[in-house]
Amino acid sequence: MNMLKLLKEVGPAKRWITRRFGLKDPRLNRPFLGLNFRNPVGLGAGFDKNARYLEELEMLGFGFVEIGTVTPKPQAGNDKPRLFRLPEDKALINRMGFNNDGVKAVAARLKYWKLENEKNPDRIIVGGNIGKNKSTPNDEAWKDYEICFQQLLGLVDYFVVNVSSPNTPGLRELQEKDSLRNILSHLQTINAQQPNPTPLLLKIAPDLTDAQLNDVIDLAIEINLDGLVVANTTISRNGLLTTRNALEEIGAGGLSGDPLKQRATEVIQFISDGANAHLPLIGSGGIFNGDDALEKIKAGAGLVQVWTGFIYVGPSITKNICKKILKEHNKRVESVR
Repeated sequence: MNMLKLLKEVGPAKRWITRRFGLKDPRLNRPFLGLNFRNPVGLGAGFDKNARYLEELEMLGFGFVEIGTVTPKPQAGNDKPRLFRLPEDKALINRMGFNNDGVKAVAARLKYWKLENEKNPDRIIVGGNIGKNKSTPNDEAWKDYEICFQQLLGLVDYFVVNVSSPNTPGLRELQEKDSLRNILSHLQTINAQQPNPTPLLLKIAPDLTDAQLNDVIDLAIEINLDGLVVANTTISRNGLLTTRNALEEIGAGGLSGDPLKQRATEVIQFISDGANAHLPLIGSGGIFNGDDALEKIKAGAGLVQVWTGFIYVGPSITKNICKKILKEHNKRVESVR
């Protein structure tokens, strides 16, 4: 985050940074969700929680950024420390707890951003990841999602409903089919009343069973959901190199990074197969390079998101992945000649 604060002060160096870390090529363009993404590599929710760094992230070459998770009321999140590196595993554990400025403050920044960029055809796509306040009981969670949805309508290019973070007590219970139907159907009803409905996606946990994943597929098809983000962080600690004592000292939180890579890809493949590739997917989990991204794409993802990889690899990650995607594209072209 200090890097992004520094980028706010670069002034005349903006063009140099954009050339250094960006890669503009029409072969990278991706039509997805009825939108045109300048490239398929995005930054997942949880990094720019409050829509403060959209210009800076655009300079670093991302095709899209998902802001949030945003809640109706501002909240401080969980006590610090709440973000931990596991370098031996190329992983992070976080228990941030939806710390954010609240939807009104975020909406004001997005409105300004949109006005500043309304004539920019190459701007990044902005997704809005929405959640509930910690103090809101689950049986009233739908109200929080509605508030965020209404406040951000017209200000984000797509929505993601987050019911899969392990860091808000009881939140993952909302992934059960009936709870999901209640929230998503309500938002879809509001969305259908708009002149131009905004794509609505659901972010799911990698820890769901096959039966639960089938429920998600069935529900997504039933209510015409626009897609899924696969996957959030995991509560599993299996197979880590980090010692048990170190993990116990860190405590609870969602694990992201390399240990999540295989499971996230498996879930993408499972859903893609179960929905006959008709359900748009954004793949996330353990993406550090172009090979990792292509693995997700080949499993069924239309776009990919990085987060932990951005922390470990740095600002060159987007360009590196895009170069690999272009190389793969060229190989396919050559093979059919």
